[in-house]
Amino acid sequence: MLHLLAIKPNDIMKKTIAILSFLLISLTVFSQKPEKLSSNQIYEKIQKLNFLGTALYIAAHPDDENTRLISYLSNHVKARTGYLSLTRGDGGQNLIGPEIRELLGVIRTQELLAARRVDGGEQFFTRANDFGFSKHPKETLKIWDKEKVLSDVVWAIRTFKPDVIINRFNHRTPGTTHGHHTSSAMLSIEAFDLVSDATKFTNQLEFTETWQPKRLFFNTSSWFYKNEDDFRKATVGKLTSVDVGVYYPLKGLSNNEVASMASSQHLCQGFGRLTTRGSQNEYIEFLKAIKKTKMANKDPLSHNIYRVASGKYPDTWIWEYPGKSLVEISGSMQTPASQLGMDEVLGEKEAKRMNAIYQKVVKYRVREIIKTRRDLSSPENN
Repeated sequence: MLHLLAIKPNDIMKKTIAILSFLLISLTVFSQKPEKLSSNQIYEKIQKLNFLGTALYIAAHPDDENTRLISYLSNHVKARTGYLSLTRGDGGQNLIGPEIRELLGVIRTQELLAARRVDGGEQFFTRANDFGFSKHPKETLKIWDKEKVLSDVVWAIRTFKPDVIINRFNHRTPGTTHGHHTSSAMLSIEAFDLVSDATKFTNQLEFTETWQPKRLFFNTSSWFYKNEDDFRKATVGKLTSVDVGVYYPLKGLSNNEVASMASSQHLCQGFGRLTTRGSQNEYIEFLKAIKKTKMANKDPLSHNIYRVASGKYPDTWIWEYPGKSLVEISGSMQTPASQLGMDEVLGEKEAKRMNAIYQKVVKYRVREIIKTRRDLSSPENN
């Protein structure tokens, strides 16, 4: 007690000031930098509110993603766009430092996050370990523990809720390329059919709910083949091309330039890419679509509308309906507004007017789809 009394008041004051100064400096160092958007960026975010579609791109490693297509979907189509990289790239090389394995995975994770900040996408991962080159997906899936990684893919789809899934690699060519690449496509194909099944990975449903993507595609390219001629012969009549070489006036950049800057974030892999402008085609192959269920077919009012971010008409709205013919869907629209609950919100008169407009729009849209997109408008083909 006596030694405390011996401390001079000035000393106590100095120590108190020193402690407070340290705390203030710590708060300053660890505080987050506020995001200050430009007027252009605010306007672009507002534009995204006009489009509700979501797309998920799936591949195996950091730098596997096609930044041209991700940027196009995010910035031109205005879709919420994500990239699911099954691994964090622990098994790659490092051209900029000594870090390998887990430390390299940390670096490549940050490079992926930086790339998404450039192209406008969102980033997701699974627990899959990049153990190096694999000759066959059987080897890959055994080392990964297939069921665990598959559950991660299902979780990503159930939580992100994409309308469209796009694979970077071909699921039909096991043993001809990196086993991780083929495995990523195979797991995507399998997950597409599992995410809507409430009996699969039931522990997830405590935190999320089932989901069903509408369509699954394969983003192919001529570099999967020996030359351009082989590519054209193997894919004739199977692919849809999309010119992603659009220009963004508000950014002052073309889509190719944005994509190049995003790819160039993969520094440790030497992925620096020159920026270019002009036309650039991406090719997409349709793999599968949502299957109509008997339960849905029993309900003539169970239909919804969404926009397809690929196909011959990439900006076309597609009306999904369970009826077997235009007569059925038209007949379902005769339901009185009172049965739809519209009169309780809008009043009887306004509800009737809005319901009449609704019926006209539906009938016109169904006829238009049947005329222009028979492959996507017929329930029998879906």
